[in-house]
Amino acid sequence: MTFEYAPAPESRASVSIKPKYGHYIGGKFVPGEKHFPTINPATEEVLSSISLGGKKDVNAAVKAAKKALDLHWSKLSGRERGKYLFRIARILQERAREFAVLESLDNGKPIRESRDVDVPLAAAHFFYHAGWADKLEFAGVGTKAKPHGVVGQIIPWNFPLLMLAWKVAPALATGNTVVLKPAETTPLTALLFAEVCEQAGLPAGVVNIVTGDGSTGALIVNHPGINKIAFTGSTEVGKIIAESVAGTSKSVTLELGGKAANVVFEDAAIDESVEGIVNGIFFNQGHVCCAGSRLVIQESISDEFIKKLQKRMEKIRVGDPLDKNTDLGAINSRAQLEKIKELALAGDAEGAERWSPECSMPNKGFWFAPTIFTGVTQSHRITREEIFGPVLSVLTFRTPQEGIDKANNTPFGLSAGIWSEKGSKILWASQKLKAGVIWANTFNKFDPTSPFGGYKESGWGREGGRHGLAAYLKGVTHE
Repeated sequence: MTFEYAPAPESRASVSIKPKYGHYIGGKFVPGEKHFPTINPATEEVLSSISLGGKKDVNAAVKAAKKALDLHWSKLSGRERGKYLFRIARILQERAREFAVLESLDNGKPIRESRDVDVPLAAAHFFYHAGWADKLEFAGVGTKAKPHGVVGQIIPWNFPLLMLAWKVAPALATGNTVVLKPAETTPLTALLFAEVCEQAGLPAGVVNIVTGDGSTGALIVNHPGINKIAFTGSTEVGKIIAESVAGTSKSVTLELGGKAANVVFEDAAIDESVEGIVNGIFFNQGHVCCAGSRLVIQESISDEFIKKLQKRMEKIRVGDPLDKNTDLGAINSRAQLEKIKELALAGDAEGAERWSPECSMPNKGFWFAPTIFTGVTQSHRITREEIFGPVLSVLTFRTPQEGIDKANNTPFGLSAGIWSEKGSKILWASQKLKAGVIWANTFNKFDPTSPFGGYKESGWGREGGRHGLAAYLKGVTHE
């Protein structure tokens, strides 16, 4: 007998989507000249028409941000800035359902994740930084630290609202003003956030939102009126940004790609570890820069572990992101789906063994079944390249040092996981792993008080915690 879940769809009634959006500049929406569609990846329904920002729009946004900085924001005490951030946090909580539904519609992620993770964490970041706004002198940044000024921020499509909060909250808390560009495939929650800024009474021009594609982002990066760049996205684009700002006075924070390893030792609690591995790679369809896309497991337990992992994967429910029972939603875009398919086919061609559970997927939209590859070596593309999808590569090791070596054998260094019952082994492994964020007996857990960032090709600087505040102040080191 198979236990079936009854459909539990979340209503779209709480969301009102405009047929066309302009940019949010100087405290008001201004029309754009060119537009492009944003779609629901689960159904391919066109949700709205979004403005493509050009040079004129970016110039206007930077001018508005500079004016707000000089006239209002720089003159406010930290206590007063904190009040605005606190109001924003409260409004995010009050409008949580609206944001959660809109995020799942535009992004494709399950409503359960939007509702229980993304929106609460976004609000938590504003609460946290509201508390720091009048306490910067106690944050280890010195008593005379000053804001950069106008900050250009470019965020990705995997966590649109959360990445906005990660960047906007510390920027405002430290006295900067913002020109933000959301990802071209997921602009709707950022545009709804503009309404939150108005509702909170934020002075006009403190937050400006210019929508568009990579060309819009390039205009922001290269604008002479931008004092700092904060970017989250691919390593390829991050390198271009680093080259663009080299030789200028602009500060930069880059949070880039990853190829995280979950190192499972033979003494690990297997059932708990299986659950952690599933969460590490299939959360948000694997659209996570720190996703645990490599399972590095000790050979003595690998067979038992893989069997239990496959059994657990058979219970993953793939389908409508707005259904509260859904575990794995839609891939964000056709382009991303094609990339996942291409790398999965490369795994097949290079001799790895693919396995996916039987699952029925909708006829329309962009979908990819949860997948694991065994028989994988270090030379396989699926081991070396960031797939950014629900695909797990399994490698085995015999000795603990071999496991560490395989985990570190990557140009990335964003995150890693350690699974063991021995505290001494966890401490030893954490000192050996070359990653910015290391979880022990858990994975993909975030908190606004903890700094996040990587090494090597995973980026530069930290976001969150006291370290994240430093990135938005002049003359303060990132580390």
